Amino acid sequence: MAEQYFLGTETSERYPLWTRANVGEVFPDPVAMSSFDFAFYNADGIRMSELGWRDAYARIGAFTEDEFDPDNTVILGVFGGYAYLNASVMRIFGERAPGLSAAAIDAQFFGTQPGIPDYEPHPDDASPEAEARIGATFGWVLTTDGLPEVLADEEMVDALRADRPDFGAMGDVELLDWAEQILDQHLRHLFSQHLFVTSLATLPAGIVTDVCAALGRPQDALKLLAGLGDVASAAPSLAMWDLGRRVAAVDSLVEAFDVGLDGLEGRLRALDDEGARGFVEAFDEFLYAYGCRGPNEWETSCPTWETEPNLALAAIDRMRLSPESADPVGRQTGMAVERERLGTEMVGMLAADPETQGQFGAALGSAGIFMPGRERTKTNCIKLVHEARMAYLEFGRRMVEQGVFPEVTSFAMVTFAEGRDLLDDPTGWREVIEERQAVFDEVRELQEPFVIVGDPPPLSTWPRRDAIQVDPVGVGESIQGVPGCPGVSQGRARVILDSHDPTDLEPGDVLVAPLTDPSWTPLFVPAAGVVVDVGAPLSHAIIVSRELGIPCVVSAIDATKRIPDGALVEVNGETGVVTVLEV
Repeated sequence: MAEQYFLGTETSERYPLWTRANVGEVFPDPVAMSSFDFAFYNADGIRMSELGWRDAYARIGAFTEDEFDPDNTVILGVFGGYAYLNASVMRIFGERAPGLSAAAIDAQFFGTQPGIPDYEPHPDDASPEAEARIGATFGWVLTTDGLPEVLADEEMVDALRADRPDFGAMGDVELLDWAEQILDQHLRHLFSQHLFVTSLATLPAGIVTDVCAALGRPQDALKLLAGLGDVASAAPSLAMWDLGRRVAAVDSLVEAFDVGLDGLEGRLRALDDEGARGFVEAFDEFLYAYGCRGPNEWETSCPTWETEPNLALAAIDRMRLSPESADPVGRQTGMAVERERLGTEMVGMLAADPETQGQFGAALGSAGIFMPGRERTKTNCIKLVHEARMAYLEFGRRMVEQGVFPEVTSFAMVTFAEGRDLLDDPTGWREVIEERQAVFDEVRELQEPFVIVGDPPPLSTWPRRDAIQVDPVGVGESIQGVPGCPGVSQGRARVILDSHDPTDLEPGDVLVAPLTDPSWTPLFVPAAGVVVDVGAPLSHAIIVSRELGIPCVVSAIDATKRIPDGALVEVNGETGVVTVLEV
């Protein structure tokens, strides 16, 4: 059963190109069975997130429902256990959208990743009707003054957190029913909102980029999309900075942190001085507000800051060692001032072309709505998933006590229906779960293909990650990536492969990471720069780095393997070049 699961979903003849781009940051590991169930299927056997994505495209006007296979996945698939996005569908959106193209979508989506096949038009790709519908939606994007539906969704998920039931008082079946119910009720809608806003965020960003290029100032596009404010995924980093300043100001807290991360939370809560009590109270408020965030946060079996507070304390530990000059609020303010100055200047340069001037001004305003909106819609999804996670963890604890599960998080290895089956008869389930976990762990060690065209290659042909060899970057040599946040910085490269333990990262170092989900972004604050293996112009790493004012380069392919740890490097966030200065 486990082997069959890891073979994944069906492919699509009409839409043959699949990629790990972007989704590799969301699901970096193979998809656990419970997530496969709730994220990819509803009770009728149709993929829930697939339906949400289709809803978003239909709302934009890019596709009609009859263009999608009613029985099989088209947009979001799983091959060899790994989640993939359908790049063919996204290219068609680019071809149909006024002012866009498949090439423009590729640039936004893939960055500089190699091996991307050329776009081959299909007779049904062009659609004047879809173009007209998308054009009307684009007109709305450039004129709306807000996203009230997204704010209403935020209120809804915040109410779920405020009204969280006492899971300890619920029965076993009641726990499963509660978690499944909130996912069935809300996930499709919230995911659709996320994809709707994310897709439309490409419009203002594209207009700003094109106008800057036409004016001979392409690097200014980054500055015009930075310091936007109200970016939900950057807010935890700002709050952690304040907590880090609290630590640095109180001797008892400094002493507790200096001992190390092991047992840190317990030591902090045992302190009885006023400064320590104030920190603990502020930290608890932080966990309530941002406890849903963490590594691989779409997976209910993965830890978050609420379930493992030491993950957050590790980032705070790095910040408390940083100088005051690293204050992200000051950086953000400076970037916002520069954005306003540049915007006014460039609008003035377009005075001879009122139409372009008006569109450019509208795009600047729209970027300030849709790029933060993208992060807010994702956060709404994550808050929902986290409430289900807390119910599942209580269920997992009970199953461990009864000897049914080997680990609290073993609920990840069973589907919704199987959870009820094992309650009726737990015989043999522990062995089934252990077998599935072994397959999961084995597949996690394989390097999945970045792009799949047609049918995926057999798992037997996938290389092990630890067997892949690449040539290191020598002194004076560079890696070309995608520019993320403007600025040039130098520092010692610290290759950090796991956000759980960032203690090797010192203030002023350059963080070199494989990917960046919200568990990584607080580490941006003490860093002089950020270099990421994967990513694209609208990826999470770039949006957050622009808010925090950290020079950033993404899509620096194999940077974690090629840049020697400890090397002195220069990060040019405007050109996307990372240069090794000294080994």
